[in-house]
Amino acid sequence: MDGLTSWLRQLQFDGLFETVLLVAASLLCITVHETCHGLAAYWLGDPTAKRAGRLTLNPIRHIDLMGLLMMALVRFGWAKPVPVDMRYFKNPRVGMAVTAAAGPASNVLLAFLALLLRSVLAYFCLRWPESAVLEYLLLFTWYVALISAGLAVFNLFPVPPLDGSKVLFSFLPDRAYLTLMRYERYGMLALMVLLLTGLLDAPLIILRDGLMAGLEAVTWWPLELLLGF
Repeated sequence: MDGLTSWLRQLQFDGLFETVLLVAASLLCITVHETCHGLAAYWLGDPTAKRAGRLTLNPIRHIDLMGLLMMALVRFGWAKPVPVDMRYFKNPRVGMAVTAAAGPASNVLLAFLALLLRSVLAYFCLRWPESAVLEYLLLFTWYVALISAGLAVFNLFPVPPLDGSKVLFSFLPDRAYLTLMRYERYGMLALMVLLLTGLLDAPLIILRDGLMAGLEAVTWWPLELLLGF
């Protein structure tokens, strides 16, 4: 282990490794997010995502290049939307709301699990502080948690076509719901304007950091438990 650590440090590839870890974490987060959308729709009776090959952990099937770039740069982004046909749902509005909520919920769970694993890794980093492998694993879990938390809060904003809008719209009267769904595609333009002007930066960061703080508060117990032995 010491020999591998020395070799890694000698190469001075820290920046390259961090970039690789960041991209890998982003791919994991969007893949889980979109796969869970498809799974929720499938469990509710809609086979559209399955037929489109989107019930997979293959990140290539879910990548939106612009959304991935935004995640790598500002920790907020999106993936290629999973196709959903609400006509398959027994209750279309409830089905759309549950399907939409499944993505952010999966990211909260993923962030929780990443921080839980990070707590365990922190113990081993304390025991072997010179291990570059452990350092990179620790960094990877942090990236996964941070990006996943960011993806969750970003998608919960009630701006079409984000998941939060589908959840919110499900509580509207039928006429208003159908009207807003009809103009959903124009929401991406408004979303891009909000992102490029930075108007969403402050609320997104506050919500993401708040979620991270809450998750960290309940995921440090493995480290405390291991230190107690």
